[in-house]
Amino acid sequence: MPGMAASPAIFDRVHLDENRFQLHRLRWFLPDKGMTLHDYALKMCKKVDHPNPVLLGVSFGGMLVQEMARHLPTKKIIVVSCVKTKYELPKRMLFAKYTKVHKLLPTGLVNNVELLAKYAFGETVAKRLDLYEQYLDVRDKQYIDWAIDQIVNWNQTQPPKNLIHIHGEKDAVFPIAHIKECITVKNGTHTMIIHRAKWFNEHLPRLILG
Repeated sequence: MPGMAASPAIFDRVHLDENRFQLHRLRWFLPDKGMTLHDYALKMCKKVDHPNPVLLGVSFGGMLVQEMARHLPTKKIIVVSCVKTKYELPKRMLFAKYTKVHKLLPTGLVNNVELLAKYAFGETVAKRLDLYEQYLDVRDKQYIDWAIDQIVNWNQTQPPKNLIHIHGEKDAVFPIAHIKECITVKNGTHTMIIHRAKWFNEHLPRLILG
């Protein structure tokens, strides 16, 4: 499951042995008005065809797969560049939760790729707009408003028991200083699923099967 507003193309550089794994990419759909993350997860579960899957989610997609695992038996949950509980959210997001300041963000400018990339990837990407544009799939204001609201108001207090957390030491969206018990990727940023795909190609098979 890709991160907020991102397309499954973020996984293009991740290659798993087709003789050992079946890789299925999930894609964001527009939420119904007033839809909770719980209800969204239930609907997304209907797109999972295999029993006892390994669910992998990036950033907000990692939050979603944790919610999906409440309704779906899973072999393992792998989250990348994500948080496991509300206690790992950075202070600015907790501030937004209580002040509702996130509702003032100019999300109507979602066709501004540079702004959307900063929301989705946590990076200023002026030098790589063409690269990032291919990864941004959802340009809908209602979706962006919904996603930001779900992130800052996420209330999970205990992570699933069968969860593996992979996190970059230079993640600007979810700083590693707030993260507990994770596999740390040296120099990894919030977009490491794209830029450090070699690390994932080397380590994911062992993490999935081990």
